Parts: sequence; C-alpha cells; structure tokens
Amino acid sequence: MGYDRAITIFSPDGRLFQVEYALEAVRRGSTALGIRCSDGVVLAVEKKKGSSLIDPSSMEKILKIDEHIGATFAGLFSDARILVDKARQEAQINRMLYDEVIDVEVLTKKVSEVNQIYTQHAGVRPFGVSLMVAGIDKFGPRLFMTEPSGGYAGYFAYAIGAGSQPVNEFFEKNYAPNLTVESGITLALKALATVVEGGLDPTRVEMAILRVENGKFSSMPAKDLAKYIENLKAAGNA
Repeated sequence: MGYDRAITIFSPDGRLFQVEYALEAVRRGSTALGIRCSDGVVLAVEKKKGSSLIDPSSMEKILKIDEHIGATFAGLFSDARILVDKARQEAQINRMLYDEVIDVEVLTKKVSEVNQIYTQHAGVRPFGVSLMVAGIDKFGPRLFMTEPSGGYAGYFAYAIGAGSQPVNEFFEKNYAPNLTVESGITLALKALATVVEGGLDPTRVEMAILRVENGKFSSMPAKDLAKYIENLKAAGNA
C-alpha cells in the first residue's frame, strides 16, 4: 500500500503506481485517433454526451494550438486544458523569440517535459490525459502521442481512449502510408464506426484536418462531416 500513496516512490519491481493510475484514466476516456497522410493529418474523436441537457457545441474535443498544429485527447478534460494552454504558450514564445512557427516534435517534447515533472515531485499527481498532437512543419505532416509518464512517440496512425485496442487493430490491417487526406477521413470514420455505440452520427463525432497545401489547422463543419458519414453509410461501411 505504501508504494501507491506517493508519486516519488518506486515499488520494488520498478513501478510508479500513480502513473499507472493516470494511464487508466486515459483508457477510460473517449476514443480519439490521428492518421498521418501523404498530404496532411486527420484527427477524429468520439463525443459522448452524458446528458440531453448538455449543449454539444460546448464539448470541444479537438483543440487548435497554433495555425499549423492541433490536438485531441483522451482522459481528464481539465488536465487536457492545462496542457493545451501550456502548448499554446510555447508556440507563441517560439514565434516571439525566433520569428517562426514551432516544430511539431519540439512542441510535443515541451508538453512531455511538463508531464514528466509531475511524476517526480511530492504533493502533485500525474496528468490523467494523453494528447494526440498533429501538425504540418518543415518535415511535412507529423503525428505524436504523449503519455502521463512524460514519454512520447511519433505515429503513422494511432488511437487512445476506451476503444483504442479495436481501432489500433483496424489501423494495423487497413492503414497505408500513401493515404491522402480524403482517404484518411474515410478511414477515420470507419475506425470510429467499430467503437461508437449506435452507429456514426455528426453529433457523436468531431473531426479536424491539416493539409500540406496550406499548412493550416481547420475543424470540419458539421454539415461536411454529415456528408462523409452519409456516403459511408450508403456504401454499407457504417
């Protein structure tokens, strides 16, 4: 029992239980995914509405960090908000100091450093959230995932949250590096269709894209998302 009460104490087998509990918070979150394409990146997330009285427009799960970077998350919304605000600050600092946009991996690393600090000080707890950070920089389309432990990694396609296992298995079978953004949108919806209860619906899915041609983050309007879902259902894939 003594090993899971303080974040700074390792168990005899080398585990930090508070970090593992934070990972469990991520696994219980809504399914979020990212797909790196040849000409951009697609982010998508399942939106779960806990009450009919909640305004769906207030449940934003894909957030803009800078003109060329966006992020989605699985886990505690409050923790995600703090990390996204930190990421926005770092992006603006980079613009002011160097007069250029920040690289996606550099930004991800700075967020991960904050995560790591919160695993080694008494009186704090790890952030119970993982971020999927997507962007366009001088290296092209980029996609990274952060962990509560402070680790991060780059991915071609990946999912986090409650439905991550079946979605990642779906990606392993269906992802191809030469996917275009248009194909990536369809692949993202097909992946979410495997875990969204009751089938796909524009109110249950949120999506954003980044294209190499303009390097800009843009949220997909609900009417456009509805068209993609209708086409997918017409093809018998949702």
